[in-house]
Amino acid sequence: MAKKSSVNKNNRRRELAARYAAKRKRLKDLAGDLNKPSEERFAARLKLAEMPRNSAPSRIRNRCELTGRARGYYRKLKVCRNMLRELASQGLIPGMTKSSW
Repeated sequence: MAKKSSVNKNNRRRELAARYAAKRKRLKDLAGDLNKPSEERFAARLKLAEMPRNSAPSRIRNRCELTGRARGYYRKLKVCRNMLRELASQGLIPGMTKSSW
């Protein structure tokens, strides 16, 4: 089980990213529009830099839904490799069985 503080911090980052998504997208589009004057684009970049760091979606870490583990994460199932193996062995994941030969 991951530290609760790490899981909570990641959840706060998700909330911030969702809250600032529209504003961040508008500023990024403005900053990347070559038809706008350079002063206006620069001002958009400065406003983007003033926003909270944790509002950037790239700071969100994929974590296992069950344990909070950050490594060995399977996006399709939203669980880590350890939980994937355990759930598959218990037969809780449809279509997945433990291989044997």
